[in-house]
Amino acid sequence: KKYRDRNYPDERSREIMLKTIDFFEKKGKAKQKEQYHNREFCQDFVDFVTNERIFESLFIPKGYGEPDQYYSTYRMYEFSEICGFYGAAYWYTYHVSTLGLDPVFLGDNEEAKHLAIQKMRKNAMCAFGLSEKEHGADIYSTEMKLYPQADGTWLARGSKYYIGNGNLANVITVFSKFADTGEYVFFMVDSSHPKFECVKNVVDVNQQFVAEFALHDYPITEAEILSRGNKAWDDMLNTINICKFNIGSGATGICTHAFYEALNHAAHRNIYGKYVTEFAHIKRLFMDSYQRLLAMKLFGLRATDYMRAANQEDKRYLLYNPIMKMKVAIQ
Repeated sequence: KKYRDRNYPDERSREIMLKTIDFFEKKGKAKQKEQYHNREFCQDFVDFVTNERIFESLFIPKGYGEPDQYYSTYRMYEFSEICGFYGAAYWYTYHVSTLGLDPVFLGDNEEAKHLAIQKMRKNAMCAFGLSEKEHGADIYSTEMKLYPQADGTWLARGSKYYIGNGNLANVITVFSKFADTGEYVFFMVDSSHPKFECVKNVVDVNQQFVAEFALHDYPITEAEILSRGNKAWDDMLNTINICKFNIGSGATGICTHAFYEALNHAAHRNIYGKYVTEFAHIKRLFMDSYQRLLAMKLFGLRATDYMRAANQEDKRYLLYNPIMKMKVAIQ
């Protein structure tokens, strides 16, 4: 109900949020729980956001896509919270798609930006090919390489590990190095290509598909190169800065749902002739939880302000962003 009362800035923003809420409400909690316990990948959500072109509206900056298209950190915050409220699997497919697309639009390749939009209209899922099994977050040691060919193209060889949406994304941005120079590079691949192998799901205990994938002499041309050198390194870090912010808003949605579930359970449970919500210590616990939720939301909205205002002179986001993604998510 609280989302339906929002004073949205435009009709498209309202449509995105309300259609997403309706998708989950019509699906129902029983079906969601069934799919969760069956560890079923959320293909229905993938189809929904693709058919409604929701990720396109949320992710793409002004000047691309539709004439009235724009990027808004507020819309990203709200959609992230809604997805978290209804289930971590849905939030995850959203979150790793933002990670996957950002290197395209931070990059220098205009052709690739328009190609990515066309791919998203057929399949909205994107993926961020950064981590490797042997190195984890040690990005300096990345072993994925582009090997130069006589005709001026490259062949990509190597593997990436712990890559959300790596099973089906048509836009996968891969952080790598040129084999001959050691220079950093970002390039784009497609999971449907015959030289792309989705090895396995490395986390098969829930609904998420977190892939290990390999590139077997995957052909790369200038059309797939997004950025090089220091620019590629900066784009990698900035993608993380922009998108890991979503962890705090996703956690806020999860905690809000947990609060509702706990309150509903306690209000219907009668012990010693009283409903649980009538006990003084339970009231204090719920009030504490409610205030923590409000603090999460208020901090998140202020952090969103600083993300929007960020420039060379205003770097307050550098303090608020990591607190948003770490402390808000675990406190």
